[in-house]
Amino acid sequence: MNRTMLKQYTKLVEFLGLTLGPSFEITLHDIRGKESSIVAIVNGSISGRDLDSPPTAMAMKAMMENAAGRDFHTNYIGLTKGNKTLRSSTYYIKDEHNKLVGMLCINFDDSEFQALSSKLFQLIHPDSYVENNIVIRSDILGSFEDDEETELFGDSLTSTANTVIQEILDEEGVSVDQLTQNEKIRIVAKLKEQGIFRLKGAVTHVAGILCSSPASIYRYLGKAQQEEEA
Repeated sequence: MNRTMLKQYTKLVEFLGLTLGPSFEITLHDIRGKESSIVAIVNGSISGRDLDSPPTAMAMKAMMENAAGRDFHTNYIGLTKGNKTLRSSTYYIKDEHNKLVGMLCINFDDSEFQALSSKLFQLIHPDSYVENNIVIRSDILGSFEDDEETELFGDSLTSTANTVIQEILDEEGVSVDQLTQNEKIRIVAKLKEQGIFRLKGAVTHVAGILCSSPASIYRYLGKAQQEEEA
């Protein structure tokens, strides 16, 4: 974002935080060059993030795909490290060339309202009715992580990178200690496609996970780039 846009949207984050209240987390992502960062955040304790936190895997995918032609993405599920579910929405900020330059995200924590609702229904309905119709069951919560429309929030490079890497390892159907060099190259290429190397320190972190040196990861990136150009 340019300075004017950054100033305007930063003020908007502050305004929305004051207007909506403490149950809403508002974040502003600025996308510049190879990296993205949170440049403004209100009520970050909801997801456990701050200005040093990296973008989520879902956010990185939106960056790589230029938001897939969307103007916004509303009312999808966000899941925090503590398995708290949030109602999340993202507005994609684009420049005059329709290129994604930022994201304005709103995450609503309705856990307190769910608790109040549950207590109210318990006063006027049998417990079995409440359990079957009101309370969100743990088996439903457990399925959220497998939903591609679920955003997993992390507060470090490790949590964000590990989410993406584990997804790729699951797709390949192998464990890290079984990877061949060609499989590592394919994994690095997929990580590149998903934008993981936009994060500071990603090369070193990925090298550790794949039992390789940072120099090897750079070499794999070069080979992936050559194959892409070919």
